[in-house]
Amino acid sequence: MASTQTKYIGLLGGSFDPAHKGHLSISKIAIKKLKIKKIYWVVTKKNPFKDTTFYSLDERIKYAKKITKSQKKIKIIYLDNILKSSRTIDVINYFVKRKKIYNIFFIVGSDNLIRFHRWKSWKKIVKLVKLLVFSRRGYDTKGMKSTVAKNFKNRIIFIKNKPISISSTQLKKRTKLNI
Repeated sequence: MASTQTKYIGLLGGSFDPAHKGHLSISKIAIKKLKIKKIYWVVTKKNPFKDTTFYSLDERIKYAKKITKSQKKIKIIYLDNILKSSRTIDVINYFVKRKKIYNIFFIVGSDNLIRFHRWKSWKKIVKLVKLLVFSRRGYDTKGMKSTVAKNFKNRIIFIKNKPISISSTQLKKRTKLNI
């Protein structure tokens, strides 16, 4: 766990297509449990594993800001234009090399651990940050048996949280049905 002397930041990256209460919930839990100084929601133009986004970049950023407006420790940022990349390793390098921030939790759901070894420079990511992994219904067991979990146990903190029943995919399906 993070000590109170060492100030950690959190990075929660994604397309936030759209942002939702689940993102907000895990951010609040991370801030409280690990005394995180600030969490940056790093909104990307698009997920490298998906073809398109449902909402425009501007809509996603505006909505993320709207649902976090009362949260002083959560900041919405967009770095693709500065970094010319949306890759996690480039975002982390930005904070380490340009901002000189070395105490970083990278926040993911247990569903992301399953394919984490397919991410660009995944081993470097795990060496630069601590992974803060939140429970996702149906993914925890596979996540704990994943390549990254087997090889980097000491770099991962698993958070036991109440199951989050909302997802961006579900919200998009509801929106499509209402049109």
